[in-house]
Amino acid sequence: MAPSWLSSPAGRTVSSFRRLLLRSGPRAAPCGRRSSSQTSKSGPEGLERRMTQLQNKAAKRRRQQERMEAIETRVVQRQEVSQDGAKKWTPKEVVLYEIPTAAGQKKDTSVPLPASYSPRYVEAAWYEWWEKEGFFKPEYQSQQPHRKPETFSLCIPPPNVTGALHLGHALTVAIEDALVRWRRMQGCRVLWVPGSDHAGIATQVVVERRLWTERGIRRQDLTRGAFLAEVWKWKEEKGDEIFRQLKALGASLDWDRLRFTMDVGFSAAVTEAFVRLHEDGLVYRAQRLVNWSCALRSAISDMEVETQQLQGRTVLRVPGCPVPVAFGLLFTFVYKVDRQEDEELSVATTRPETMLGDVAVAVHPDDPRFMPLHGKRLRHPFTGRLLPVITDPLVVRDMGTGAVKVTPAHSHADYELGKQHGLPLVSVIGEDGVMTAECGDWLQGQNRFVAREKVVSALKERGLYRGVKDHAMPLPLCSRSGDVVENLLKSQWFLRCEEMAQRALEAVELGRLKLTPKFHEKNWRTWLSNVSDWCISRQLWWGHQIPAYRVTASGSSDLSRGGSDALWVAGRTEAEARRKASEILRKPAEEVELTRDADVLDTWFSSALFPFAALGWPHEAGDLREFYPNSLLETGSDLLFFWVARMVMLGKQLTGELPFSQVFLHSLVRDAHSRKMSKSLGNVVDPLDVIRGATLQELQGRLGAGNLDPHEVAIAAEGQRREFPRGIPECGTDALRFALCSHRVQGDDISLDVAAVLSARHFCNKVWNAVRFTLGALGERFAPRTSEEVCPSFPTDRWILSRLYHTAADCGQRFGEYELHLATAAIHHFWLHNFCDVYLESVKPVLQSGDESRILQTCQTLLSCADLGLRLLSPFMPFLTEELWQRLPKPEAGSPPSICVATYPSAGQLSHWRCPALEADFVQAQEAVRAVRAMRTTYRLTRARPPVYLACSEPAPRRAYETFREPLQTLSLAGSLELLPSSKGAELPVGWVRGTVNAHTEVYMDLQGLVDPEVELPRLAAHKKKLEGQIAELLARTQVSGYQEKVSPRAQAEDKQKISAIRTELAHLAQALQSLGHVGARLGTPPAAAEE
Repeated sequence: MAPSWLSSPAGRTVSSFRRLLLRSGPRAAPCGRRSSSQTSKSGPEGLERRMTQLQNKAAKRRRQQERMEAIETRVVQRQEVSQDGAKKWTPKEVVLYEIPTAAGQKKDTSVPLPASYSPRYVEAAWYEWWEKEGFFKPEYQSQQPHRKPETFSLCIPPPNVTGALHLGHALTVAIEDALVRWRRMQGCRVLWVPGSDHAGIATQVVVERRLWTERGIRRQDLTRGAFLAEVWKWKEEKGDEIFRQLKALGASLDWDRLRFTMDVGFSAAVTEAFVRLHEDGLVYRAQRLVNWSCALRSAISDMEVETQQLQGRTVLRVPGCPVPVAFGLLFTFVYKVDRQEDEELSVATTRPETMLGDVAVAVHPDDPRFMPLHGKRLRHPFTGRLLPVITDPLVVRDMGTGAVKVTPAHSHADYELGKQHGLPLVSVIGEDGVMTAECGDWLQGQNRFVAREKVVSALKERGLYRGVKDHAMPLPLCSRSGDVVENLLKSQWFLRCEEMAQRALEAVELGRLKLTPKFHEKNWRTWLSNVSDWCISRQLWWGHQIPAYRVTASGSSDLSRGGSDALWVAGRTEAEARRKASEILRKPAEEVELTRDADVLDTWFSSALFPFAALGWPHEAGDLREFYPNSLLETGSDLLFFWVARMVMLGKQLTGELPFSQVFLHSLVRDAHSRKMSKSLGNVVDPLDVIRGATLQELQGRLGAGNLDPHEVAIAAEGQRREFPRGIPECGTDALRFALCSHRVQGDDISLDVAAVLSARHFCNKVWNAVRFTLGALGERFAPRTSEEVCPSFPTDRWILSRLYHTAADCGQRFGEYELHLATAAIHHFWLHNFCDVYLESVKPVLQSGDESRILQTCQTLLSCADLGLRLLSPFMPFLTEELWQRLPKPEAGSPPSICVATYPSAGQLSHWRCPALEADFVQAQEAVRAVRAMRTTYRLTRARPPVYLACSEPAPRRAYETFREPLQTLSLAGSLELLPSSKGAELPVGWVRGTVNAHTEVYMDLQGLVDPEVELPRLAAHKKKLEGQIAELLARTQVSGYQEKVSPRAQAEDKQKISAIRTELAHLAQALQSLGHVGARLGTPPAAAEE
């Protein structure tokens, strides 16, 4: 039964786009499970494995649907709550950097800092200067005094040349740039190679659409050369946009080493790879079933196939079909037994038009319904073909009618079955999506979905039709064209993967290749252990034309045969191919005729060569010698097989070495409700909108300019109005990068909320103000010292430097383990909770004390914290830290020119500041501060600073309080603070209240003249009653049957945290009521008020 909330308006809106959420369903992976673009392993085991995989996919789709329903329920529940909270934000003042600065010239930092942080001011001019100074080049390392012998190299996952920046790119850049900047600051020789992918299908589709829109012509109206000229023209106009966006994100790539997969040098590497693989017998040509897009007239990769899960009858428009087509239907018809017209066998199918290609009907050998038909033959009503009734144990008896029509030329499962039983292959759908001559004149040339209706009508006329019903089913769609993907038999080029996959498996098992997170190793083994050959050819014009030539020779009739039986040779040049053909045929070269294959290579083939081809392979010199193998490959976990596995296989095969020794796979980015981001849902967040800000009108204006149909535009617009009622606030690049890296990217998918990025912007402002305060405290004549020379004697200074040491140690460890979220947490905690909230507040009275010696030590400590704290933060927030760090006084003339090449703080460098005992003492002092502040909150003290006494029964904590008496008083906002021995049992003076810090310490506060018990007691009692109601409701919710199973672990943790917080507050209230009741009684307040 549908959830009750579906009857609400919000529910109807959400349910209307559930099918859009499910469109990107589970996909098969390359060189792993058998897919439409791969050949299949033969044998009963292969067929059984295929059937198991299909059943697993169906179960996975059911789980996915249940998950989507749960998500939708939460979305609606949240929408029914007032949206005044996180949706509200106040626009900040925009400050611009308006000092004339030529591109590449250093920004003027002599002017005062603006009063508050403004991303546009901060991010201006720095990137061009970094690039001009060569900080991003590995050669710059020779100028770093702290240089190390280590090299750190990696390549960026090359984005599509057609692409625009999305949050997946932003996450990749944020992670990789943080790692790169950290290694560079450590003194390593760092190379981060930029590049872009030619994106064969995507680019060709974009240019074809442009030609049709602007000039009304199709690709076929041009020669191949003329069309390719149009593509290159488009690439020159639009292809650099993605690079400008990467620079906007602060990506410290070496742009002088930029690679495009269609560049001359890279294309030569692709040709070399194909020829070598062909010469090694790993590339071959064969006829196999492949994914085919009739709209594109090309084979497509599994990555280009999106599965839309249908729950029943669904009408869709299909490119090339003149009428809408109904899918999600199961048709039933019968075949008559040959020469026994009174006997028939019923079959069910979602594709009745393919019955023209049926060559058999399969039943389970133990199904008693069909035992009398074993070995008999059925007559095809339209072709007259005799179809044997075959038995196979993998037939599912309770699926459909229990009898399965077998169409080997149009189904992977049927293809496997056909090979087992020696059945013929009859192709009835052509590459253009129309029916072939095998169907007869009455259907030949008809669109396949028009033919469906004719076949059904003909079955009805012959009395063979038995009905139709709704049927839940997956529908494979081409992501580029929207066409229904067909399984067609085509002669294609394939790459043998089994031996290469075995080496890739061994690399992980033997520890030569490390996958992070480690749990991906299981998937790696599962997929590569079931490897299949890879279809690497595509029927496109844009891409690397396959360097293979079909050979013919005068007087050789055997060579005139076509298809897979033709003679093919591969060559780096046509002359080389001609020589090879001449040697094979033992004929003079002039008698050999060559015709080059018009197809191009799969884009993933060239992408798999990127780590070494981008460094100059096959030439064993220069960058290839210096930086290959790469140190690391970092990418999204969804590319583990489509890209990572193929890079490992081809890298090892072609270079003899693994392309990298470590693979770091990050999670995927979803919206705040854990939904997949989709333009049609209106929940896609453009990173540039987060960086620069965007109004709701601007967001919705882009929907109309996209490729969505009007219905999807309406749904997307409603989604945007819910998610961003006031638009998206300007947060800046640094805040976006920090927010992305603050998520745990080694586990579940990331649910990114713009509110989290806005919170990171507020953190930027905290850092900004802290450094402004520091600069103001230092003054102009301050003489800074190096960190090695700073050794303060005052406890608070020593405490903050010890905290800085621990933060540096934590960051070093977390960076090394790729736990960037813990590194950001450590830095955030230091800046916000140690430096800003505690240390800066503690030293304000010191800076006004007039004690020059004390002030000097404090200023040195302030500078050390600001300097090293900014360095710790720099890999995540390069713009903000550069802007502030440039203004800090430097201890020596030879200091680094930029923070991005300064030394990254390490535990070894700061070990002389380590003081764990002092930190432990300060923890006790902070506990007392929290108790005093909680009392201030309870009694609503704002500006008043009452006297405070701490009574402690234990000598060790009392010594800690004594050590930190000054910050204790300052942070507690106490008018005065006295330390006393334990006074348990003593009667409180008139007007004083008691609070508990812990088992050995109590707080006493004088409230005389500050609090009116007659007013406060009823208020506190009412608040206590309200909290008791809240905790009762929470406890009841957690005790409902099925809570543990139905509620997510994250929501359970939130409930547990709320209960704990309310219990703590209730305990404070109980003590406050008791204390204030005592005060009221002493002052003459009637006892009833306290009891009430």
